[in-house]
Amino acid sequence: QVQLVESGGGSVQAGGSLRLSCATSRNPYSSVCMAWFRQVPGKGREGVAAVSTGGGTTYYADSVKDRFTISRDNAENTVYLQMNSLKPEDSAMYYCAAAPFRCGLISYRYNTWGQGTQVTVSS
Repeated sequence: QVQLVESGGGSVQAGGSLRLSCATSRNPYSSVCMAWFRQVPGKGREGVAAVSTGGGTTYYADSVKDRFTISRDNAENTVYLQMNSLKPEDSAMYYCAAAPFRCGLISYRYNTWGQGTQVTVSS
């Protein structure tokens, strides 16, 4: 059973930064697309960023472009989300996810999900 474990969430003031990490037990980890999604209560899950198997292609939601950076370390089986210039509207539960085939920000492509880590940005 593949496991995804997120960490790095917390509370920060607007304009601040956080770095989320997602460790996976999958072997071979490098063969899947990895992504971050977020969700607030009462709303659907939103794709934030995704990175292809080799790390050469990345996808970002328009709302986070130029502020967030997704990266992966295949040697460490870990994917990261560096979040800068955070805004109150970035507050959400952030989930790491893995997709075995196609990449991108469409949630139904992802069949493995972590438990989530909370990010709260205060104004």
